[in-house]
Amino acid sequence: MSELQQKVDRVVALLTNTVRDFSPVAFANSLGAEDMVLTDIIDRNRIAVEMFSLDTGRLPQETYDLMHIVRERYRTPLHVYFPEAKHIEAYVAEHGVNGFYQSIELRKTCCHIRKVEPLQRALQGKRTWITGIRREQAATRINLEISTFDADHNMQKINPLLEWSNAEIWEYLKQNNVPYNKLHDKFYPSIGCAPCTRAVTPGEDLRSGRWWWENPETKECGLHVRKSS
Repeated sequence: MSELQQKVDRVVALLTNTVRDFSPVAFANSLGAEDMVLTDIIDRNRIAVEMFSLDTGRLPQETYDLMHIVRERYRTPLHVYFPEAKHIEAYVAEHGVNGFYQSIELRKTCCHIRKVEPLQRALQGKRTWITGIRREQAATRINLEISTFDADHNMQKINPLLEWSNAEIWEYLKQNNVPYNKLHDKFYPSIGCAPCTRAVTPGEDLRSGRWWWENPETKECGLHVRKSS
């Protein structure tokens, strides 16, 4: 058995045990490469995990294309949550449609409106949420754990791919013919909202294309840098 298959088996066991012990479980699917690995594993093994995605209203067309492919290919439904229109309208009225470029505070406020608040609604009634984050992605994720209690959301948080390498992610995608965001082929290793994401050059950090005008230690949207224990 290959090392990759052993890792896949551990993910399946972890998710199966999580469903057994901490249901209902929801998977926050960003449609990035890592999350497509989890999408395929969950669907292929018929693990009883709900799957949702956050449509911020500023996603690249390639992300919407993949969202449609996921809907057509997989049996597991993908539920899509949107930000509250009144909050976006108020933000744009005060700061402009691209106000998030003006300061870190305004960028994080935009992320809160478009991502954090919809996430909170998506997680209502759940006991556990699953993410595809990996330790090597960014300096802000070095100290994360595979399983932790998310005090802000009062639930368990599971990061099944935390110890996977980028090479292992792509080996799985290729071996299993898993669809992925076509922006990855244009040197976008991490994909978020279109105005806050750019391509990277060889040797750059995997998340250097996200909020590239900020320092590495601030490069989170508020979904994962929270109080945990």
